Amino acid sequence: APDVDWIPQLGASRSSHPDNVERWLAPFLELGVFRTFDLYGDELCRPIDDFVPVYRRAKAAGLTLKCHVGEWGSADDVVRAVELLEPDEVQHGIAAAESPSAMRFLADVGVRLNICPTSNLKLGRVSRIEDHPIRRLYDAGVRVTVNTDDPLMFGSALSEEFLLLFRAGVMSAEALDDARCEAMREGGAQT
Repeated sequence: APDVDWIPQLGASRSSHPDNVERWLAPFLELGVFRTFDLYGDELCRPIDDFVPVYRRAKAAGLTLKCHVGEWGSADDVVRAVELLEPDEVQHGIAAAESPSAMRFLADVGVRLNICPTSNLKLGRVSRIEDHPIRRLYDAGVRVTVNTDDPLMFGSALSEEFLLLFRAGVMSAEALDDARCEAMREGGAQT
C-alpha cells in the first residue's frame, strides 16, 4: 500500500499522573516513529496545567499536538488548554461556541477543532443535532473538521456525519466541503 500514509499516534489519559505520562512517553519518543500526541479522557479530572511539561517534550520531539478539551468543560477551558499546551488541533472543543471571545481567539490562533456530531449527540452534549454548535464555530472563522469519534461505539461513518449535519440544516454543502478540505490539510484530522 504505497499510497497509504500511516500516522502512529501516542495518547495518554488525563487521569494519569503527568510524571507517569512523561516517564512513559520518553522511550516512545526515542523511537522516532510516532507523529502525534493526544491527551484524552475525563477532561475535568486533572488541571490541564499539569500537562505542560509533557506537551513541551512532545513538541520538542516534533510531534503534532492534540488534546481532548471542550467536550464537557467550558469555553475558558478550551482557551486555557490552547494557551498552555499549544496544540495544533483540539479534539471536540465545542464548548468554545459558548463564548464569542473564545471563538475569536481560536480563529486568530488558527487551531483546528475536530468535531464529532454524533458523539456529541449520543453523549448528551447537544440535545438535538439541529442545535449543534459547529455552524457557530465555522461562521466565527474557527477551523473545523467533521469526524466520527468512534464509529464502532457510535454507529456512524464519516459520510453519515456529513449527511446528518446537512439534512438537519446545520451546515450547507459548501460549508461541509470547507470542513472536508480542512481535514485534508497538513496533518489531517483524527479523533
